[in-house]
Amino acid sequence: MNRTPGETAERTTERTVSDAPPDAERLRRWRMVLGADSADSTGCTLTGQDAAMDGALDALYGGGAGKKPNGRGTGGRSAGLGASAPSVARWLGDIRTYFPSSVVQVMQRDAIERLGLSALLLEPEMLEAVEPDAHLVGTLLSLDKAVPETTKETARAVVRKVVEDLERRLESRTRATLTGALDRSARISRPRHRDIDWDRTIRANLKNYLTLPAPDAATTAGSTGATGTVVPERLVGYGRSSRSARKDIVLCVDQSGSMAASVVYASVFGAVLASMRTLSTRLVVFDTAVVDLTDQLDDPVDVLFGTQLGGGTDINRALAYCQSRITRPADTVVVLISDLYEGGIRDEMLKRVAAMKASGVQFVSLLALSDEGAPAYDHEHAAALGALGAPAFACTPDLFPDVMAAAIEKRPLPIPDKEYQP
Repeated sequence: MNRTPGETAERTTERTVSDAPPDAERLRRWRMVLGADSADSTGCTLTGQDAAMDGALDALYGGGAGKKPNGRGTGGRSAGLGASAPSVARWLGDIRTYFPSSVVQVMQRDAIERLGLSALLLEPEMLEAVEPDAHLVGTLLSLDKAVPETTKETARAVVRKVVEDLERRLESRTRATLTGALDRSARISRPRHRDIDWDRTIRANLKNYLTLPAPDAATTAGSTGATGTVVPERLVGYGRSSRSARKDIVLCVDQSGSMAASVVYASVFGAVLASMRTLSTRLVVFDTAVVDLTDQLDDPVDVLFGTQLGGGTDINRALAYCQSRITRPADTVVVLISDLYEGGIRDEMLKRVAAMKASGVQFVSLLALSDEGAPAYDHEHAAALGALGAPAFACTPDLFPDVMAAAIEKRPLPIPDKEYQP
């Protein structure tokens, strides 16, 4: 089976320096992309590190029967890493040697999906060999009930490493973006010069627009005529946020199996938001039941192990719970993170969203909170939310602070790609 560029060493050949002539280098690259069975016409034989990389790729993406993890065939060809944990552990070590971590994470994910390696992740030595990432955490969480006692501490260490990496990546920008948004959302009428919001001040004083007489024609050759000015009778300024909570944030997260990566990122963001004194943050996860994990937000690892990936979906029930906890609608942002495959009462769900928006709640609907973009989702429900003024779209972790800042300031959301809108 030919390898697609997304599955092959095409992304990694730049790391292998070759002194071969241009034509030979081109053949080498095609040989790496196509795999051995489909590349006979290239006449290119791989050696050294190239051969080792090709073997690691063939073990995962090859196509017949009898393929061993080291890339040597025993007859036909197949994708396979062998049945034993040691052979898989060796393969994991190989790909970490030959490929960058971003490619390793993709190959690990493909191995779990294509070859059913989830069960092997229950062994401590396997967990120590993998490259931790959000998708691996999602897989571990889905296996939580099956994880043996001997592996639980290793699994928890893997999850903590991923969480700490995500916090380092996301925390500073999230804090800076939302602190600025909170300051700007607190408007004052007698601002200092440096705190004047000129955009809002001009719009607030457009009624005071004055047309000035045209200057002397002799001194303004080529002038288009009269000019005008806005008299700023009322200044609008940015306030400075106090220590008390200015906004209430409710993260309502679907924990069905398809939302695993979103649950990981939402837990990390929930912990970051909860650490900001000017925000009051609540984290609610749901399937057909609703669980409030707000009390565990000081440790996102505890939050993640408090989730239970899989099961059905009752968005209406989750929103009913969130709605019952809202005490300051005009100062509340509700973020629903779900693929919108509703198993509850659809019409009631939409009525709740409409009621929350009518009361002044800023409602944000995210189809996913991950790096993968738009997932499979219920287009009919997404269109219905869009008609209520709550467009549903996929959001990357890097964009999430900007989305929250826009919701806090009650301005249009920065939807990244029209393709994700129903």
